[in-house]
Amino acid sequence: MSDDLFENTPTSSGDYDASSIEVLEGLEPVRRRPGMYIGGTDDRALHHLVAEVLDNSMDEAVAGHASRIEVRLDEGNRITIADNGRGMPVDEHPKYPGKSTLEVILTTLHSGGKFSGKAYATSGGLHGVGVSVVNALSDYTRVEVARDKTLYAQEFSKGAPKGGIEEIGSAPNRRGTTVTFVPDTEIFGDRKFNPKRLFKLARSKAYLFAGVEIRWKCAESLASEEVPAEAVFKFPGGLADHLSEQLGGRECVTAQPFAGKQDFPDNDQGLKQGSVEWAIAWPLYSDGSTSWYCNTVPTPDGGTHEQGVRAALTKGLRAFGELTGTKKAKDLTADDIMVGAEVMLSVFIRDPQFQSQTKDRLTSPEAARLVENAVRDHFDHFLSDNMERGKALLGQVMERMDERLRRKQEREIKRKTATNAKKLRLPGKLTDCSGDGDGETELFIVEGDSAGGSAKQARNRKTQAILPIRGKILNVASATADKIRANSEIADLSLAMGCGTRKDCDPENLRYDRIIIMTDADVDGAHIATLLMTFFFQEMPEIVRGGHLYLAQPPLYRLTAGKESRYARDDEHRKELEETVFKGKKVDVGRFKGLGEMNPAQLRETTMDPETRSLVRITLPQEFEDRAGVARLVDELMGKNPEHRFNFIQNNAGDMDRDMIDA
Repeated sequence: MSDDLFENTPTSSGDYDASSIEVLEGLEPVRRRPGMYIGGTDDRALHHLVAEVLDNSMDEAVAGHASRIEVRLDEGNRITIADNGRGMPVDEHPKYPGKSTLEVILTTLHSGGKFSGKAYATSGGLHGVGVSVVNALSDYTRVEVARDKTLYAQEFSKGAPKGGIEEIGSAPNRRGTTVTFVPDTEIFGDRKFNPKRLFKLARSKAYLFAGVEIRWKCAESLASEEVPAEAVFKFPGGLADHLSEQLGGRECVTAQPFAGKQDFPDNDQGLKQGSVEWAIAWPLYSDGSTSWYCNTVPTPDGGTHEQGVRAALTKGLRAFGELTGTKKAKDLTADDIMVGAEVMLSVFIRDPQFQSQTKDRLTSPEAARLVENAVRDHFDHFLSDNMERGKALLGQVMERMDERLRRKQEREIKRKTATNAKKLRLPGKLTDCSGDGDGETELFIVEGDSAGGSAKQARNRKTQAILPIRGKILNVASATADKIRANSEIADLSLAMGCGTRKDCDPENLRYDRIIIMTDADVDGAHIATLLMTFFFQEMPEIVRGGHLYLAQPPLYRLTAGKESRYARDDEHRKELEETVFKGKKVDVGRFKGLGEMNPAQLRETTMDPETRSLVRITLPQEFEDRAGVARLVDELMGKNPEHRFNFIQNNAGDMDRDMIDA
């Protein structure tokens, strides 16, 4: 081999020798790489610290040793979690002479009482890293243990003990563990605990284990209308109570939800394998949500326990369809049943396996079989004990199946040029644009043929398409699936988008980059815009979430004084222009009765030209990313039940009056 190959290669390996290899001891790996243990250093990771400590207290409750847990948030980003369980062991650890077991637990990774299964049959903390990671990432940690009628305490900072364990004194009426910590700003910066988020976490834990009482407290300065300074949670109905609260007054396909609880059979060694609890309902006019838990730990990405319940429901409804002579039921899928449903599932199993330390997804293979077998028998009884109830649910799910099959055929429609547009099944009223536009294509949904005619002349033919609609479209929030499918305006909208609806909605297939609702600047126009927004929210939610939906802002007035003209969006804007631009001048005010009254040049200048127009993007607020809050509001205001609208008007009329007075 030629020496030339090594001409530019270092001749010495002195830069990489034994001294280059670091050995991180104790909790130093956690502080160096927190993302490996809690998924990062963002807000989610910060709140995960609380979940780790709270899960330990919940494990004590589930094991039958604690009946009460307190979560307290104080100023200074200080959190305290206390339980009345057995209390951490405080005697000297046999493997670490001179150290208390409490100190070993707080300062050593992979230390805990949940590996053998002797101390806990099921638990949420499994890897022995939870509380030690919290300690490592906290500027201050204090642990108090009341055990054998004596109170002990030890303090830590950044994972290291500040001293040995101290015997504080007698505690005859106290038992359990209290952990107080303040997250380290070196790790998390200036991030603060969100009281609302912690309040929800504490409340949800009480639902997951009916035998526990959780007490919430927070400093008065951190309390609000949504977060009280003190509260007590105890729900004897478990998930069924949680589901009832989530549904509120929404009408469902079945009068009674499908809810229950079942222990798993013992394994071959005679050990208990755990249990499953579920609560499921199918709202009629709004979307649902899913909540998955394992050993009281949220698993937002689902996993094998989710697979089990999906299989149980799918096989159960197919069998019921066969029983009632509904042959098409054999084509049902789990998505047909689960989409739109409110689903809550909680399992307790031995030695669960998760995808990561943050436990977002359950991967234990046996969970699918255990859950399916436990839920299936109960679901069969739920359907067959009340045949009308079973038929109602089957009918609703069959509608979803028909919709899915139809949408599947529509997904072939994609963004194409005018050359091959004739080959597509596109609405006859659609005036398409001629090119892809490199991320700038727009579809204007216009009210009426007259406005549509002006818009066609005002548009940029390469990037702007026009779809006229006739007046007020169908209110999809209060219409049946059959009525929605039969509506020609809805069909035209769906075809023009080309991205499918509901579960099949794929933003990647959207034929335009922006969808712009362009209606008259009056009450009727606002009503039409509301109906269209309802359509997109219910039928194409991902389009809204992706930021593709906009509202045009056409003017209501044209103000002219001499050679100067200005457009006003509304009465308030008109008043502002008269008091500023046209102050002291004689102003000729023209009111546009509709977009159709504007000539193409005016419409282009005020509403369609990207250089001069004003658009409002329709989005979901961050707090409603799960869509449950918005879905409930849409259902109240646009759904079938007029009482919801009446109640909303009654409850908010005072605020509207005050806003008008202030204006």
